[in-house]
Amino acid sequence: MTNPAKATLNERQSALVEYARKLTVSGSSITEADLVSLRAVGITDAGIHDVVAIIAYFNFVNRLALGLGVQLEEP
Repeated sequence: MTNPAKATLNERQSALVEYARKLTVSGSSITEADLVSLRAVGITDAGIHDVVAIIAYFNFVNRLALGLGVQLEEP
């Protein structure tokens, strides 16, 4: 769960995880080539829109929690 490089993922999942990582860590470096990679594994432009929205939402919520010092509940 913490190292996608060691996860058993298919090609589509790997492309999505790599895109999510890149958008999260260095979003300004996203290029058309990154979108081409997603399209190459069958993700439509509408799907790319949804992926970006989900990634952005999770990053937003995580930054809010971190910025406010929110502590996770123990399982």
